[in-house]
Amino acid sequence: MLASPVLTIGLLYTWITPLWLISVGVALGTCLLAVVAGILFLVWRNGFDYLVSSVREGILLPIFYLAVVLTGFAVLAPLLVPGVPVQGVWDSVTRIPAVGTQSWSFEVPASSSEFELEEFHFPLAELYAFSVSADRPVMLSTNITSNLGQRLTMKVVPGDEAVWQKPIVEEKRRAAQDPFTEWVVTNTNTSPVKLELRTITDIEFPQVRVVPYTALALLGLVGAYLAVRLASPKVGAIAVTTAKEAMSQPLFYLALGVGAVVLVAFIFIPYNTFGEDIKMLKDSGLIWIMICGIIVAVWSASVSVSEEVEGRTALTVLSKPVKRWQFILGKFLGVLGPVVVLFITLGFLFLVTVSYKVVYDATETAQTEPPWQYCYLELIMIVPGLVLAFFETVVLAAISVAISTRLPTLANLLVCSSIYVLGHLVPMIVNSSVGDFEIVRFFGQFIATVLPVLDHFNIQAAVAAGASVPPAYLGMAFLYCLLYTTIALLLGLAMFEDRDLA
Repeated sequence: MLASPVLTIGLLYTWITPLWLISVGVALGTCLLAVVAGILFLVWRNGFDYLVSSVREGILLPIFYLAVVLTGFAVLAPLLVPGVPVQGVWDSVTRIPAVGTQSWSFEVPASSSEFELEEFHFPLAELYAFSVSADRPVMLSTNITSNLGQRLTMKVVPGDEAVWQKPIVEEKRRAAQDPFTEWVVTNTNTSPVKLELRTITDIEFPQVRVVPYTALALLGLVGAYLAVRLASPKVGAIAVTTAKEAMSQPLFYLALGVGAVVLVAFIFIPYNTFGEDIKMLKDSGLIWIMICGIIVAVWSASVSVSEEVEGRTALTVLSKPVKRWQFILGKFLGVLGPVVVLFITLGFLFLVTVSYKVVYDATETAQTEPPWQYCYLELIMIVPGLVLAFFETVVLAAISVAISTRLPTLANLLVCSSIYVLGHLVPMIVNSSVGDFEIVRFFGQFIATVLPVLDHFNIQAAVAAGASVPPAYLGMAFLYCLLYTTIALLLGLAMFEDRDLA
């Protein structure tokens, strides 16, 4: 049965649709950038040439290639994969201004049977929750299908608000229903009843909101890159040169290739978790991408800074009108270049594997075909984990750049490895029973104060379990990353200022 053509096409559409939505966001961002480039070409040719040269250099070129591929996928997927909800997505976008929270008040006549609430009709697919209260007992019936497949009917009593909420992801496809809601009230009281309703409506496919977020992320990345080059051309030049050198190293391509192969292999590895393989896949994938990024960052910083200092290349650069803080900052930003490319490339591949894993597990366990919204839900929950893994990589990259100003490559790798281990183990040791010993607690708290507490970025288990990460937590993690990165770079600059390069 699983090999039938109909089911194969259905499963393909199921895991492709979330990826198609992300690709549409990339296509939108690419089109906006193309419009900006066209305007520059017409009104400011030098600005257009600068934009083109910026794309050809540094990290924007591989990102541009990936954006072009995803744009082509966004265009071709609806033609090649039947079932991609193009019309539904477009209808949802046009309905965004019409949805939201509304309050309604009705008066139900006394001794009325099946009193219809007129002028209270809106698309059934857009109703996500409602609450109802009354000053006397009444029966409310709607054409919403309950879990038992029958019309939803509820008894409303005074002082007890009746609430209904639509499941986040429906396990089965909705049967053919009326396109608009119908509300009928039965009042057996001998006096009129005042009925209060509060509805929460949303577009049929709220997942389409990922499209503008993805487009803004692409625009923000390109804008940040250009802002650095325009704000400080010297820092930008050092960063571009460092990034190009790092991405030309065999280690970068090795990490990218091995990372991609392992992520794909995670799909087919039997985890023996009795139906929870998707959690193990998300946990393993997040850790693997972070490890690949840290290896590239630490190695690039060690080779770029320490070898240039030892080989007197840094003296040649600083003999020009380049200050030492510009050299350190440029090196740090250049080290982050290949890390950004690696996280974007492996991150998107990881989204592909997670989306496909949902369908793969369903076919392996002979379950019914899951809705594409479930694939989207599993996929979108790992994005905060990728962001926090990138923050941790940034912190270790800053530490590696600082250490490279004084220590050679091998010593830098050993120190950064020790910091990585201690940054994750010290909070566990302090909070465990071993931490009851005063000397252990003292040294643990001392190390936790001096070294970064990398456990703040370690939420892989929570992400794998499907827990949502509040935006406030991401904001605090970003501030911690920014603070510790600044401190590490300032210490590196202080050590580099006293370094005799001659």
